[in-house]
Amino acid sequence: MPKIIPNTSYYHDDTLISGQEIEISYTDITNIRPSATTVNSQSITVPGFIDLQIYGSGGRLFSADPTIESLTIMEDDLLKKGTTGFLACLATNTPEVFNACIKTVKAHRAFAKNCLGLHLEGPFLNPKRLGAHVPAFVRKAELDEIKQLLDFGDGVIKMITIAPELQDDEVIQYLLDSGVVVSLGHSNATFEEATTAYNKGIQTTTHLFNAMSPIHHREPGIPTAVFNHHKAMASIIADGQHVDFEVVKFAQKLLKERLFLITDAVTACSTGPYQHIQKGNKFVMPDGTLSGSSLTMLEAVKNCVSHCGISLNDAVKMATQYPAGLIGIENLCAKIELGAQANLVVLDDELNLKEVFFKGEKI
Repeated sequence: MPKIIPNTSYYHDDTLISGQEIEISYTDITNIRPSATTVNSQSITVPGFIDLQIYGSGGRLFSADPTIESLTIMEDDLLKKGTTGFLACLATNTPEVFNACIKTVKAHRAFAKNCLGLHLEGPFLNPKRLGAHVPAFVRKAELDEIKQLLDFGDGVIKMITIAPELQDDEVIQYLLDSGVVVSLGHSNATFEEATTAYNKGIQTTTHLFNAMSPIHHREPGIPTAVFNHHKAMASIIADGQHVDFEVVKFAQKLLKERLFLITDAVTACSTGPYQHIQKGNKFVMPDGTLSGSSLTMLEAVKNCVSHCGISLNDAVKMATQYPAGLIGIENLCAKIELGAQANLVVLDDELNLKEVFFKGEKI
């Protein structure tokens, strides 16, 4: 029997269409038509969220416990919160931890639900802009190491954050030629160096404004390079802690479809090099350094609407269409249209979560 989402609204491009019912058969959306009932309270249906940078969920920090059990717990917890696709992120660490995480994701991928692969945030970063990353593990990339890393990854490494001003051109080009999304981050690049990196093909920027050269009226820095470039994208953490909401607001006005949301979320952890302690709605390291967020993607969307003056349609695109497009899965699961995979989040009129569908199944 097909499943029906009754009396709902959804965005078709930029138009909100109300009073519809969405029919789901097997894994796909098979019909969208005027609703046969108005009994149920009105809802809005949006595509499932795509988070390209998350470290932990469901009480598991993947790098601290790189097991299939840990990854499965993260998947299930994120699905319940509406994140139907994510990249598990690894911070700068030892080769042994990286290899263990890569090995687990490779072993799990035949059974993976919403885990789309890995985002390696480091270790090829600038020591001057490390934030919470451990300096002892940071180093310059060597081409042979990159080749071995990608060979061992066998396709599960989807994204990597680097400081391009410290890397050889041949390393950056090899990553790009291998189909990895390269993100500029934890970088002290000048405006000119960042612009050159984007012109070479680096597609995006990791957590805009955090751990990078800032905007100064005589030294425009990385953010200005992103703003002025014709195609460079950037992620942003819309929790009000990592970036003030007013700054999120003006960044979205400048970047529009080039700005997307990430959670950069961690979970409490008291072992290993990344020990995250929750303080209110943020996490810090034992020395007080701000680390990851406590955000969900839905909370990030709601913050954009409530605190940043961003329309719901644009905020949803920042959490779905734009990140999906960056990693090449937009046509698969970031739109509501006939034939699209039914990865859907149903919200009430106050944007609270009502239902989640993943590949046509209600979670």
